Amino acid sequence: MTGLTVPPTTVRTLVVDCPDWPLTALVVDPDEPVLVLGAGRVVAATAPARGAGVARGQRRCEAQRLCPEARVLARDEVREARGFEAVISALEGVTPWVTAQWPGWCSFGVQGPIRLFGGEVALVRHTTKVVTAAIAQSRLGTDPECRIGVADGAFAAGLAARSSGVAPEGAVIVPQGGSPDFLAPLPVEVLTMDGLKGDLANTLVRLGLVTLGAFAALPAADVLARFGADGLDAHRLASGVDDRLVGRRPVSPDLAVPTAFDPPVEQIDRTVFAARLAAEVLHERLSSRGIACTQIVIEVETENGEHISRRWRDGGTLSPTAVVDRVRWQLEGWLHGPPALRPTSGITLLVLVPDEVALASGHQLGFWGEASAADKRAGQACARVVGLLGPGSVQVPEWQGGRDPDTQVALTPFVELVEETGLAGQEGRLSGLSDKSRSLETPPWPGALPQPFPAAVHVDPVVVEVVDATGTAVTVDGRGGLSGVPNRLAISLPFVRPYPEATWRERITAWAGPWPIDERWWDQHRRRRGVRIQVVTADGVARLVVLADGQWKIAATYD
Repeated sequence: MTGLTVPPTTVRTLVVDCPDWPLTALVVDPDEPVLVLGAGRVVAATAPARGAGVARGQRRCEAQRLCPEARVLARDEVREARGFEAVISALEGVTPWVTAQWPGWCSFGVQGPIRLFGGEVALVRHTTKVVTAAIAQSRLGTDPECRIGVADGAFAAGLAARSSGVAPEGAVIVPQGGSPDFLAPLPVEVLTMDGLKGDLANTLVRLGLVTLGAFAALPAADVLARFGADGLDAHRLASGVDDRLVGRRPVSPDLAVPTAFDPPVEQIDRTVFAARLAAEVLHERLSSRGIACTQIVIEVETENGEHISRRWRDGGTLSPTAVVDRVRWQLEGWLHGPPALRPTSGITLLVLVPDEVALASGHQLGFWGEASAADKRAGQACARVVGLLGPGSVQVPEWQGGRDPDTQVALTPFVELVEETGLAGQEGRLSGLSDKSRSLETPPWPGALPQPFPAAVHVDPVVVEVVDATGTAVTVDGRGGLSGVPNRLAISLPFVRPYPEATWRERITAWAGPWPIDERWWDQHRRRRGVRIQVVTADGVARLVVLADGQWKIAATYD
């Protein structure tokens, strides 16, 4: 056998994508330049901000550089979940088989609904009316954008929905069997649109395979041999033949994990805490059988006998953290959504039912190394804390660039980027200060301090005096030149009265610089001008000393 054959078993799928749902949930005026940030990056932006060059995934500093007048808002996933529950509930009047992926994105198969509405075009029009009416009744946003795509499989339908913004009716219907041609010219980076296969997409670009068509042209057997099951999954996505994971199989009923509550609970935090334990149990059960969950059903029963459920999926496999996130979103939608959707009593039973599973395969090593065991253990520990305390409770350092040590690193919320393996891709966040991450992700910063970087950056810089050999204070002229050679560093040390102040002085044995800086001259509130020098004193300690507003200060200390 020279290759693998992939049977054409795709399901005709309709995707509803509200790309600016974070803005819709926050009820933002679409004519105002606004950015919504999540985990330190742009997750949504209004049309005026996008017109200035702002795009999803940009860091805050880059987005504000492009659009300094934009108002910055923090993402509110709770409001997003509550608002989108009304949309999904309305779509259940079209079909009961609605599957959500995150607030703002859902899908369903069209085979049954098209018989009821008389074709795909009529179904798309009716779906648009249903979504628009649900958003209007929930009083969310002003004329929010809703995009719809229909294609063979959820992956192609999602890309069709994202490209429907330029379509006359806000929808794109890819003809049956036409998904390969539709996908062929698209860049391989779209494989990462759902947060999956990021490492693979980067590798394909380095190999010269920049489009999905070029990747799909490779023999499936060769892709499997080099990239493993994950590579074969991506190859099927690129081919537009089948967007189901390799080895998908029926689910045994005994894999469901129930959690009973006595007395009934109405607090979301208590339920989510229990869901964390249930998700861990489910993960262990699946792992013991060599499988992983790709789609899950969250079922809830109340004290009054109400039974409600919702199906959630993901582009890859669902880790315990991902399951808990979806439980949290769903409970926010049920318990705090529109009055017609709320349960009338407390929750007595929560059941996690794996609706679709696939073979759990090993993770293929990348060309340039892999996460260490310590990185993986650290990531798992962080994921557990996030599951217990909620999003944003764990922060990790992320390299963002800059000219000074205090701006080059920012603390951002821990996000589990790759689900099943846990840390492939996340290790860049846990050890994100490596030279590799700087060289690959950081643009040039003219005037930045040379390496090595200081070990400690002081929150409250210490005011000092820098004098030359005659005891005269060293100053800087308008062209950034020093008035003399730095000879001594002096710090006034206040003592408790009635003792007088003492002065600590150290001779400067070596120095480097100066490095002048003049940033944001156009911004009255954020402009900054100063000069930096590195000094080594007789006690053997190296320090970064900055002159700003007429004062020298120790900004950082080297190890």
